[in-house]
Amino acid sequence: MELAGAITIFLGIYVSCLFVISAWRKQSRYRNLPPGPTPLPLIGNFLQMKVGETLKSLEKLSEKYGPVFTVYFGSKPIVVLCGHEAVKEALVDQAEEFSGRAHIPTVEKNFHGFGVVFANGERWRQLRRFSLTVLRNFGMGKKSIEERIQEEAQFLLESFRNTKAEPFDPTFFLSRAVSNVICSIVFGDRFDYEDKEFLSLLQMMNESFREISTSWSQEKQNPSSEFNTKNLELTTLNLFFAGTETVSSTLRYGFLLLMKHPEVLGKMHEEIDRVIGQSRVPAIEDRSQMPYTDAVIHEIQRVSDLIPMDLPHIVTRDTQFRGYTIPQGTEIYPMLSTVLRDPSKFKTPESFNPGNFLEETGRFRRNDAFVPFSSGKRICLGEALARMELFLFFTTILQRFTLKPLMAPEDIDTKPLESGFAKIPPFYQLCVVPR
Repeated sequence: MELAGAITIFLGIYVSCLFVISAWRKQSRYRNLPPGPTPLPLIGNFLQMKVGETLKSLEKLSEKYGPVFTVYFGSKPIVVLCGHEAVKEALVDQAEEFSGRAHIPTVEKNFHGFGVVFANGERWRQLRRFSLTVLRNFGMGKKSIEERIQEEAQFLLESFRNTKAEPFDPTFFLSRAVSNVICSIVFGDRFDYEDKEFLSLLQMMNESFREISTSWSQEKQNPSSEFNTKNLELTTLNLFFAGTETVSSTLRYGFLLLMKHPEVLGKMHEEIDRVIGQSRVPAIEDRSQMPYTDAVIHEIQRVSDLIPMDLPHIVTRDTQFRGYTIPQGTEIYPMLSTVLRDPSKFKTPESFNPGNFLEETGRFRRNDAFVPFSSGKRICLGEALARMELFLFFTTILQRFTLKPLMAPEDIDTKPLESGFAKIPPFYQLCVVPR
């Protein structure tokens, strides 16, 4: 019994020593991180995080600790970046060091580090080069893609006409149209809007988005190649997911904001009638002659703020940043929301105002704090496609219809349905009335 007791005491002391040594090593490794609230053992700073309001909680902490600070989610340190200058210094000025992608538990069960969005290292580099090459070959930014979007916009107009100016929820009308553009690119064909498998896919993507808020067949013999079936299938899924939910959600937010601000909608109608008229379909070349419409679409993206905390990054090596040392593998939260609302970069950061993107003369004004697609090496590879879709869908719809809300504009609530990883626009109904 005495021997057993001695062994138990010895093991207890041994385990305690290991725990202390491990904690000391971890503390030593992270000793020069940016300042932040003192974490508690095991739970870190969770007590400073309001349930369901991570974004607001982190923004509140930045008021005390500045634009660069550290919080602990459990025992894991997270470096948070707020405002245009801090995010630019990291993602653009030190792009390589901040280009890693952190593991996201809600999507890891499906992707396991495969696919271009969630991959790292050489896998990510190969898949990104491949994806950009394929999209270019399919005509991203070229007329062939423009024609696909124009064609789909006409199908969307027809489905709107079939509502006969009666109230309807636009969610799946828009998802079907936007997703069909991706289908046209990837498969060379589109789906009928009533196709049951197509609707099932859209339903799954919509729910997944809410839940988380052959050029390669010579490559089979190359052991270092990432062009395998799993990577290509999941990269295609990445394109469907990112290319459907983000653009269709932006269109939904846009309709809501335009109904709340009918004076803006009226000015868009006037510019569309003056530049495009009613005798032809809108074209991407019209955008340069339509500064007000371009500014409105940019402002819709800024205010909707769909991915407010970006997808989390990791640093790819030990990194010096603003006098601090960030160890390799540390997670980084670039708070895109704080960039899109940076008071030093926008005239009225807290309110919907197309003037945020207009000169006094009425010319369109570019702004490097416009980062809805993120920035740096992890910028959304579908940015050009999304920008083209948003312009052509908005102008095509507003050329033929006006948007009629079911309530007074001042009563329209634009508060997001959910605000975690993504800001989900509220569900609503509207009428589209032929002009």
